[in-house]
Amino acid sequence: MDKIKIGDIVMRKSYKGDVLFKVSEIIRQRNKEDILILKGLDYRLIADAPVSDVEKTKKEYLKKYQSNSRNQMKKLENRIMRGMKKDNNTSRGFIDTALKKTRSEGFFKKPGSVLHLDGDPDYLNMSLESYKKLNIKVQGMHVKENKQPEIMQDLLKKHLPDILVLTGHDSMAKDVEDYKDINNYRNSKYFVESVKKAREFNASLDDLVIFAGACQSNYEALIEAGANYASSPERVLIHALDPVLVGEKIACINIDKVISPAQIINHTITGKKGIGGLETRGKLRQGLPSSSYE
Repeated sequence: MDKIKIGDIVMRKSYKGDVLFKVSEIIRQRNKEDILILKGLDYRLIADAPVSDVEKTKKEYLKKYQSNSRNQMKKLENRIMRGMKKDNNTSRGFIDTALKKTRSEGFFKKPGSVLHLDGDPDYLNMSLESYKKLNIKVQGMHVKENKQPEIMQDLLKKHLPDILVLTGHDSMAKDVEDYKDINNYRNSKYFVESVKKAREFNASLDDLVIFAGACQSNYEALIEAGANYASSPERVLIHALDPVLVGEKIACINIDKVISPAQIINHTITGKKGIGGLETRGKLRQGLPSSSYE
């Protein structure tokens, strides 16, 4: 077999290839087996494995996997667009009846703005493409999970977002008995610290809506720190786009609506085992008339 190198797509033998990974780092060890740092292709999971436990993904399998992933994304995009159309058809009750006579002038919509910090550059690009398709204003930045707390308040002052997404990669240590101990998680402590910094800047769960977490993150600690939504209630893997789907749903629901956790969770790929949170007010505002110069 060819020597494994950074950037290769691999699977773990001990887990029977349940998740595909990209090799992001190789730790050379003197007189010991090399250790690979692995990042999930579709799941926000980071893991390490000895090189003997890893094998390259066969081209045929990878091609099929990528095709299935693209099909899933297409179905997801169609579902989102249908949901947005339904929301728009039922969310105009706050507009005065008299104003409806001037429909010829046209309504315009202002979805909530998003600040998205991602510990993975590939996932960030994937996320930004999704926001763009949905016409959501977003500032996206690749920031390592352990660096996110340091710059949190400066970024909030600069961009003043309606919605803050803090994500990247995470994982839980093997054979964990104490699920509440934040030290048993690779990056949860950084997400928690970032949420606390954000809440020092803006304490209102309505004014600044926060999603935080990745695969297997300490859900309870993130909610306690001040996140509206977080992962992962059952410590499962979450899809790369689950944080985007939470932000998108909130950004595109009218500000006079309070969204139930069930509405948000049902909008995600992973569902209630991976995503949970609190009742949250939407961030979309409608206006009248639309400009002739846009």
